Amino acid sequence: MSANPQRKVTSNKKAELLSKVVEHIDIKSFDARPIIEAMGKMSFTSRDTARATDIYKMMLHDKDCAIFLTLAGSTSAAGCMDIYADLIKNNMIDGIVATGASIVDMDFFEGLGFKHYQGDASGTDDNTLRDLYIDRIYDTYIDEEDLQAVDHTIYDIAQTCEKRPYSSREFIREMGKYLVKHGKKENSLVKLAYEHDVPIFCPAFSDSSAGFGLVKHQVENPGHGNHMSIDSVADFRELTDLKIHAGTTGIFMVGGGVPKNFLQDTVVCAEILGHEDVAMHKYAVQITVADVRDGACSSSTLKEAASWGKVDTTYEQMVFAEGTSVIPLMMSAAYHDGAWKTRKKWALAKQFKDDK
Repeated sequence: MSANPQRKVTSNKKAELLSKVVEHIDIKSFDARPIIEAMGKMSFTSRDTARATDIYKMMLHDKDCAIFLTLAGSTSAAGCMDIYADLIKNNMIDGIVATGASIVDMDFFEGLGFKHYQGDASGTDDNTLRDLYIDRIYDTYIDEEDLQAVDHTIYDIAQTCEKRPYSSREFIREMGKYLVKHGKKENSLVKLAYEHDVPIFCPAFSDSSAGFGLVKHQVENPGHGNHMSIDSVADFRELTDLKIHAGTTGIFMVGGGVPKNFLQDTVVCAEILGHEDVAMHKYAVQITVADVRDGACSSSTLKEAASWGKVDTTYEQMVFAEGTSVIPLMMSAAYHDGAWKTRKKWALAKQFKDDK
């Protein structure tokens, strides 16, 4: 690793605050099918959650369907990280579109051996946290010194890359390759995606620790053609190519934001490219707490997406809930349903020359 000039903080107070590690839940350790079935006989969010689970199970049972997971927000840091890893290991998703934070600051971060810690949403003064180099995500703490080590690792990887534009998928593949050799966690999403040919896209990649490392890389290698860069247009083109290739698709969306819209837009992009026979996403589930009344993308309903030609409304379900409260139940029920055991392995990353 390159020289890392960040400040070092050593204190009993910091050690005390970073003493309780966030433990990621294991969906294999319990069978949520009975409670999901019972929730389906209730009302409100319970019934929505049960129907959304049924739709996700339909995606798994549909032998022609490629499934995409989108991640926005901080559920990975909050305890769902092993869930997403299990989805890859058990052939339950075929592609991922995520925020840079979900992939870099959370998963790659833990892949390097660092941890997230249980904190306090209101009991500790944030100026004190800053003095101790502790970052806060609601009630979760991150050691800023560890996060800066991630920045420098991204810089190191960039230094080894060809001096050309990369799609985020290509660069995240290099991150996965790095973890195979140097990683400290077996079930890192980035590492498993590399090993199982599952492409990961981060359309706003620099909005994360990756951004700091890549800025350092470009500053130290100035001038056109002297550094690598991230090409977000290539992201859109590659993801649209996968939609055209797959045909029938389902999407399971955690949060909203750029990942949600980016994946949904592939249908429109395919049409612009002359592929008018490309169908809307056949299945769609979204989990969000965003308010629908302000016109924002994160909260826009899947029925609204149908007006744009993005999502079919036959099998769609919004679940207005905080992700960590429902995702473990939904994915445990789907895992124990067992459709993944006989499901086609799409290996979508092999559609790209650099992954063959």
